[in-house]
Amino acid sequence: MKIVLKHVPLPEFQFSEEIPAIPSEEYERRLSALYQAAGTDWVLVFADREHSANLTWLISYDPRFEEGLLVLGRNGQRTLIVGNEGLGYLPIVRVPVDAELCQTFSLNSQPRVSAPRLKDVLAKIGLNSGQSACLVGWKYLETYETDEPSAPAFIPAFFVDVVRSLLGNSGKLVDGTALLMHPETGLRNLNSADQIAAFEWAARTSSAAVFSILTGTRPGMSEMQAMQLMRFSGQPLSMHPIFVSGKGEINGLRSPSGKIIEYGDAVSTGLGYWGSLSCRAGMMLGQPDMGYFEKVAAPYFQVVASWYQKMRIGATGKEIFQTVAGAFEGSGMHAMLNPGHLTSYEEWTSSPIRADSTEKIRSGMVFQSDIIPTPLPAGWLTNCEDTVAVADASLRAELKSNHPVLWARVQNRRKLMIEALGIELAEELLPLTDGTAYLPPFWLANELVCAVSKES
Repeated sequence: MKIVLKHVPLPEFQFSEEIPAIPSEEYERRLSALYQAAGTDWVLVFADREHSANLTWLISYDPRFEEGLLVLGRNGQRTLIVGNEGLGYLPIVRVPVDAELCQTFSLNSQPRVSAPRLKDVLAKIGLNSGQSACLVGWKYLETYETDEPSAPAFIPAFFVDVVRSLLGNSGKLVDGTALLMHPETGLRNLNSADQIAAFEWAARTSSAAVFSILTGTRPGMSEMQAMQLMRFSGQPLSMHPIFVSGKGEINGLRSPSGKIIEYGDAVSTGLGYWGSLSCRAGMMLGQPDMGYFEKVAAPYFQVVASWYQKMRIGATGKEIFQTVAGAFEGSGMHAMLNPGHLTSYEEWTSSPIRADSTEKIRSGMVFQSDIIPTPLPAGWLTNCEDTVAVADASLRAELKSNHPVLWARVQNRRKLMIEALGIELAEELLPLTDGTAYLPPFWLANELVCAVSKES
């Protein structure tokens, strides 16, 4: 595969205020599916400000300041336990739930003495000795990490201890996090057409922000001034926005500072809204540096193109991992982490793409093409991260029927990738970001992009 520099006009990037909604009926199906999959008397889903994705997916509720605990029981019983400030946020919930106040969930020095303790609230709901329950946190442990992989892990010990005390020695308590987050079978990783439409809004808005920064940044601006070009409109983010610049060794994950951007700097920016992330990195140059292109940008784009061409339903994570490793051969670089991962309301849920993974790509998955090249020579950066969905014929037909404008955008993106960038795509791969795989190595010549040569 030969990579060349090619003039390709900038695609149209769109900021939109119309965020597709998830129907209430879908939340009902999600709650039922989780409870049935658990096979226990009770399912308890923990969330807090930093770990809200599972609860957001289940009922559209994301705790803004404190903890939340959703309790699911038999015959459709469901109770959302919140703190003081959670009470006022309850109208955002998209399905009927009983609400209980537990002031232990409230912040330090707030009123916390009048509402019952968590143990009392759970006992009132019906948890008692001899029953079974699964707790859902924000991560789970693999068998090689612990002697007890079934024990709840990433949930505050206080919550685990309270539930265990109610179930008693004759009860059963297990970790249910993988039911939602497993990279092949997790319920949250198999998205519906309506969920993909919501994530496409995030992808479109993230890429519009990133390219607004990329095309508008100039030497002499501060990093903070450059970041203001993202046109942030207040929607929840999936990551801390990034802008870095400099020469020599660069911390690629830090937030923007007051540093003045100079001509010749390496530059990188990235941000994500719920359901997506977009990132671009390159050089603050107006003329091609062919040494940089041949040693870094071209080998990296060969990897990116290979990843897109391999992504298809039924491929195993190991096959994709090996494809990426093979594409990196001879470059002196490799992927720092998993070459691609699943995304959702948090930036990273899990990933089937691992060296020994037999887990398969399935319809409904939404991926970040997140391939971080390392090591890079000092003073050089490159990155090209976008969001794609994988959809079988049935899911594609549903997207086309129910979201025709989105479907038209997807087809335009595929056309750009195939015809202009030379990347062959399986029919099930649906680009969600405008300008997917559109990588300008030199930000001051931003219509000069990496492409696969048709002669290669």
